[in-house]
Amino acid sequence: MKRKKKLRFIYLQVILAVYIIMFGVVMSVGRNVLYGSKKSMLSILNENDFSGSVSPEKAQTVLIWEGDETGKDARTEMTAILSQMRIPFTETEASGFTEKDLSGRNTAVLAVTDLNLLGSRLTSLLNWVIEGNSLLFLYSPDNEAGFIAIADRLGITGVGNTLSKVEGLHFTSSIMPGSGRDLAVSDPYRSSLEVTLDDECEVFLEAAGSSQTPLIWRRKLGDGTVVFDNLNFLEKAYRGFHCAAFSLLNRDCIWPVINGSTFYIDDFPSPVPEGDSQFIQSEFGMDIKDFYTHHWWKDVYNLAKKYNIRYTGLVIEDYSGQVSGVFPSNKDITRFQYFGNMLLREGGELGFHGYNHMPLVPENFDYLGMYDSYRQWVSVDAMRDSLNELDRFCRELFPGEEFHVYVPPSNIISEEARALLAEDFPQVRAIASLYLPDDNDVSYSQDFTVTEDGMVQTPRIISGYVLDEYMRTAAMSELYFHCVNTHFQHPDDTLDTDRGAALGWTELFRRLTDYVEWLHNALPQLRNLTGSELTGAVQRYDKLQIRREEDDNSIHLSLGGFKDEAWFYLRVNDGKPGRMTGGTISQAADGLYLVKATMPEVEIEIIR
Repeated sequence: MKRKKKLRFIYLQVILAVYIIMFGVVMSVGRNVLYGSKKSMLSILNENDFSGSVSPEKAQTVLIWEGDETGKDARTEMTAILSQMRIPFTETEASGFTEKDLSGRNTAVLAVTDLNLLGSRLTSLLNWVIEGNSLLFLYSPDNEAGFIAIADRLGITGVGNTLSKVEGLHFTSSIMPGSGRDLAVSDPYRSSLEVTLDDECEVFLEAAGSSQTPLIWRRKLGDGTVVFDNLNFLEKAYRGFHCAAFSLLNRDCIWPVINGSTFYIDDFPSPVPEGDSQFIQSEFGMDIKDFYTHHWWKDVYNLAKKYNIRYTGLVIEDYSGQVSGVFPSNKDITRFQYFGNMLLREGGELGFHGYNHMPLVPENFDYLGMYDSYRQWVSVDAMRDSLNELDRFCRELFPGEEFHVYVPPSNIISEEARALLAEDFPQVRAIASLYLPDDNDVSYSQDFTVTEDGMVQTPRIISGYVLDEYMRTAAMSELYFHCVNTHFQHPDDTLDTDRGAALGWTELFRRLTDYVEWLHNALPQLRNLTGSELTGAVQRYDKLQIRREEDDNSIHLSLGGFKDEAWFYLRVNDGKPGRMTGGTISQAADGLYLVKATMPEVEIEIIR
C-alpha cells in the first residue's frame, strides 16, 4: 500500500516537472522570438509633408436651428457632422431666418422644434424646395399647428397622439455597411413620431418589431427632395445615421473618410495578476497566469491571424501606486518578452500606457469620487520621470520599436500631461482615448483630428467583450460616418464583473468573434491598421482640403493638403459610378461607394 502511494507521489512529481519544463520552453520560445523591422503600411507624416491648397468651396447648405435645448443639441451634432464631412455651410437661428438665407443655397437642414416660429417663412422654405432644392428635417418637430399644416407635403398621412417607443432599428435597404442586422436600442423611450406615410415615400430605416415606425424616409416635393429624420437620438453615437440622412438629399454626396480598423489591447504586456479568479477557476480550473497564456492569449491571437488584425499593445511596466521619487525597473521580464514578441512577430506594434496605471494628473485634479484607488502625481517632473523609465524599459526589451501611440490609463489625462508628451516625448505622435463621452466628466473624449500642437487624436469607439447593442450601434454609425473602427480590450476584462467576467471567457470570446466577423463582412475593404498606421490615416484625413465640381454626368475633385492617398465615401442617389481617373472605386453598400484617390485631381463619371 505504501509502495503504491509512493509511486503515485512520484508520478505526480514527474507530471509537475514536465509541466514546468514545457511552460519554461514556451516562455523561452516566446522570449527569443525574432521580429524584424516591419515596414508600415501607412507612415506618420510631418506638417511640411502636406502641400498644395485649393480655393474654398462656396457654402451651398444652410443650417436653421432653434434656441431650445433640442435645437441646440441638434445644432451641435449637425455642425460636427457637416464640418467633418467638409460640407461648407452657413447657419442661422430660426427667429432670424429670412428668405435671403436661402439665396445661393441648394440644401437646408432644419433643426426647429416649434415650426410656428417660422410663420409664413415655412411656406417660403417649402416653395424653395419645390423649385428644385433639398430639405432635411434633422429631428421631428412638435406635433402642433405649424407641423400639421405641412405634414402631407412630407408624405405624412397620419400622426399618432403619442410618440412611439423605438426599441430597435431595422433597415429596409442596405444603405449602410453592416445594416443587414437589426440593432436593439439601449434604454428606449418614446422618441419618434408615430406616423403613417403615403406611397411616394421611400423608407430607409424603421423601428424593428411590430410598430415599424418610419425613422428615415425620403420624398419628392415638386422638383426638390425632402428627407425626414424621425430617429431623434441627437448624440455622438448616432452621427453616422444623421450623416446617412443628409447624404440622401441630393443626387450625389461625397465626403472624406479614414478607412481604417484598429484593435488595441490596453495593459498588454504588463505584470500578470497573481492568484485565482472564481470565474476562471470554475470554467477552466487554473490560475490567472495559466489562463492568460493557454486560453485568453491563444484565442485573441488566433482570432487576429484569421482576420489579419495586427494588435497595438499598450505597455504597463508596474502596477504600483507610486507617483513620486525614483521609479524602479521591473526585473520580471519573461512574460513581457513572451507576449510582446509574439504580438510584434505578427505585425503588431507596442505603445505606451504608463509606468503604472495612475493617470497623469496633477495634485489639484478631482476624480469626482469615481476612482477611489487612483492618486494624483506630485509634479510634472514626476510624471516625466515615470515616462522616462517606461521608455527605457520598453526600448531595452523591444529594440527597434518606436512607440508612437499613448493611451491614458482609464482614458484620463490632464492638460499638463498632454503638453509633457508633446514637448518631451516627440516619438509619441498620437493619443488614443475615448470617442464617446463617458458618464463622468473626467475622461478624455476626442474626435478624429490633429490638434494645434501636432498631436493626432485617434479615439477608441468601443471596448471590451460584452459589446452591447449601444456599442454595436456606435460601431455601425462610425463605419458610415468616418469609415473607421477602433476597439480596445484588457486582459483583465475577463476578471471584472463590471466588464462581463461572470459570463465566462467562452461567452465573452464568442461575442468578440461575432463582432469581428460582422465587421469583416460589413466592409471587406476596411483596412486593418496598427495604432501608428491609423495615426497616419487620420493625418491624411484631417489635412485634406476639397473642392467639388459637379455636372449632370461627372464629379470632379481638386484636393489640397494631399499626400499619396485620400479616401472618400460617395453616395449616388441618381445613377451609378462609371469610369474614374485619379483613383479607384468599389461598392460599400446600396448606392454607397468607397473611393481611393491616388492623385490630387480626380474625375468620376456618373451614369444617370
